[in-house]
Amino acid sequence: MKRPHAFTLIELLVVIAVIAVLLALLVPSLQRARDQAKNVVCKSNLRGVGVGIMMYLDDSEQRMPDMYTYTIASNGHLWWDNQGKLLKPSDARAYWGVTYADYVRDKELFGCPAFRSFVGILAQDLLYGGDHRFIYTSAFAANGWLSKEKITSISRSAEVIVAHDHMEPRVEHGNRNERSDMLFPSPTGINLTHYRTGASRMNWYRGIFRHTVRRSDDVQTGGSLNTLWLDGHVSSIRETTGPGVLKRWYDPLGKNP
Repeated sequence: MKRPHAFTLIELLVVIAVIAVLLALLVPSLQRARDQAKNVVCKSNLRGVGVGIMMYLDDSEQRMPDMYTYTIASNGHLWWDNQGKLLKPSDARAYWGVTYADYVRDKELFGCPAFRSFVGILAQDLLYGGDHRFIYTSAFAANGWLSKEKITSISRSAEVIVAHDHMEPRVEHGNRNERSDMLFPSPTGINLTHYRTGASRMNWYRGIFRHTVRRSDDVQTGGSLNTLWLDGHVSSIRETTGPGVLKRWYDPLGKNP
């Protein structure tokens, strides 16, 4: 009777090496597939938010809401108070999406799976504390320069940003000498000055260009962010230091310095 052949140590090591090589090839592919799936969900959610905003505009004489209803510093990530009651848009803690709560009934549309990796940073830095899920559905930043604008006075709506991926809930100019939140270059020649090397919010940077990430640098992802435009379409903007991004995409009527 022929005895079964046992693996030699060398054969076993060869099998293990082959498996390791296959895993090394497969794992990055699986990660890319997961990242792409998250990106698809985020884009779909942004489109849903866009539909709700259009419905709001239809009921509001085509005028964007006042995004500074509390103070100019009002810029929160929260939807509900400690009792679980929906905050009013005028509350300093309120996320801008609260304004559209009657038009976007599913608050999950304001969320993005890729954003969830960064909510811990926000919760710690902004002293939200406790349960990070409170800010899962605060994944997109509104363009603060559209506050109270009548959209019928805006031409080329396909080139006007309503909202995009960010860590801030509302993007605006900072001061006249910089463009701390926005993607077009500041007078110093670079954008996102609050998030660059040595800046106060440098650890937020990777949460801005958070899709299709290719690099692990603190202020360089090689990725992109998703953008909702005023005509309702959604597209990606590749990571940039500013060149190629126009100020009029945020400020179509040229009202801001």
